[in-house]
Amino acid sequence: MANGLSRKLARKVDEEVRFIKGLIDGPKAVGAIAPTSSITARRMASVIDPTLGGPILELGPGTGVITRAILERGVEPSRLTSIEYSRDFYERLVVDFPGVNFIHGDAFQIHDTLSGQQGVQFDAIVSGVPLLNVSTRQRIKYVDELLDLVRPGGAIVQISYGAVSPVPPGKGNYTVEPLDWIVRNLPPARLWVYRRAN
Repeated sequence: MANGLSRKLARKVDEEVRFIKGLIDGPKAVGAIAPTSSITARRMASVIDPTLGGPILELGPGTGVITRAILERGVEPSRLTSIEYSRDFYERLVVDFPGVNFIHGDAFQIHDTLSGQQGVQFDAIVSGVPLLNVSTRQRIKYVDELLDLVRPGGAIVQISYGAVSPVPPGKGNYTVEPLDWIVRNLPPARLWVYRRAN
């Protein structure tokens, strides 16, 4: 019991050290002041139905907190494709999560980044990409392009730290639903779900 607790604490400290290094090296690519809490990560992963058996796409895994929650949700590592922009985060994720298909690339250039997976339809997309660091036009384009990659009825879940959805409703062929507001995150996080409007 004590061994498990000390391993969990060591992992958390390691994640925070890597996060701070990433924040210093590329603050706009990180977009938060602390790693996502495990509570937030589990809530984001809750949009995944693991019984569907299809592929899952994760964007902006950072230190891997959300990746771990997705795997704990019951998703086999081989079903998970995860795109990370930071080279340092990417290299560590590959070591920490064997079997996951990590890609070092840009989620905002999704078709180029996923060029080797043409025609794949994901059951769900889990996004930790800092959308508030880009223009509203880029955010709308981002969600619209991602929804082209989701099976009918599938969803994107997005973390944000603003009071309203980072992708405004009524600007494209998608719906916006609030999923949760999580106080036990630094800063408090808002989770949003996007689906095709029809």
